[in-house]
Amino acid sequence: MAKTNTQDDLSLDKSVFTTGEVAKICNISQQTVIRCFDSGRLRGFRVPNSKFRRIPRDSLIQFMKDNNIPLDQLDVGRRRVLVVDDDPAIVEMLVELLERDGRFDVQTAATGFDAGLKAERFRPDVMVLDFMLPDVNGNAVLQRIRSEPSLRDIRVIIVSGVVNRDDVQSLVDCGADDFLQKPFNIEHLVNRITELTT
Repeated sequence: MAKTNTQDDLSLDKSVFTTGEVAKICNISQQTVIRCFDSGRLRGFRVPNSKFRRIPRDSLIQFMKDNNIPLDQLDVGRRRVLVVDDDPAIVEMLVELLERDGRFDVQTAATGFDAGLKAERFRPDVMVLDFMLPDVNGNAVLQRIRSEPSLRDIRVIIVSGVVNRDDVQSLVDCGADDFLQKPFNIEHLVNRITELTT
């Protein structure tokens, strides 16, 4: 997914913002941002040996929520991720971590059938797909996604704890973009989602 404008750059990949960027995102003056920073209402830090202020993404989100500022500008360009897994604990963990990151819009499905419906409605950029589902295996979901012209651009990351190496190669041959063995490192998963949609 190519970046198309400066606003995407502001909203999508940045984890730290300048006061000018915060002003633009929040639609307030830079002086107001500086006053909020200096009074402690907007948390951040100063660049060492300079007068420059920097605001981390999570602090900006909290400031926007505290002041009823719409998060729309931060939502521009967010990556849509569909998590398909029948293990509620894994789904809950992934949703919480991805949403906390701030760059992702997340929906979930627990079966292969539901995954197909959600894919058509939600149009995710990335599907994190468990190989072992209660109704079908991930291979069947993957084949359906790749055979549907309107869905075939979805990036698919297969996750499983029980797939052998031959099956992994088969999944890649069928169109999987990556495979992660459970338990996987969540930071690595986030990095792969980002890489696959940049």
